[in-house]
Amino acid sequence: MSNNIVNQVPYLKTSREFPPDIDKIAVILTRSYVEIADAINLRTIGIFPINRPAVTGNNFFVFQNKRQQTLRQVYTFTSVTAPIPHQIILHDVAYIVAMYGQWTDGTNWYGLIAGSTIAIVGQRSFYLDPTNIVFLAGAGAPAFVKGIIVIEWMSQV
Repeated sequence: MSNNIVNQVPYLKTSREFPPDIDKIAVILTRSYVEIADAINLRTIGIFPINRPAVTGNNFFVFQNKRQQTLRQVYTFTSVTAPIPHQIILHDVAYIVAMYGQWTDGTNWYGLIAGSTIAIVGQRSFYLDPTNIVFLAGAGAPAFVKGIIVIEWMSQV
């Protein structure tokens, strides 16, 4: 196994002994707070807000080996004929790191494919243009009732 593993931390101690000296306890508690905050902040944040971005807690090291966090936004919809304004300034996006979705015909659930500007036979897909989430339905795609899309991106600002 390589010694150059990125995720060697965070690790929280499960127990700690405190000295009787109040000044030493203050130093330990201050250090403990930083360790706890670092450990929590390095985990994926499970917040999926609708139509508002949230910091994900996911960390990428793409530019100059420095940490960049991503943002996530969720969109629900009941029509695949009208585009959805995504409100993401694509000019400020370094990378879209994830786009995925699900939809139902009222009975079964299907994956909504992040694809190209060309419809796929038997499938529903979507892509982002500068202002909207645009839906495509290939010939023979099942009927549609409702769905959800998740977009995660790395900002360059």
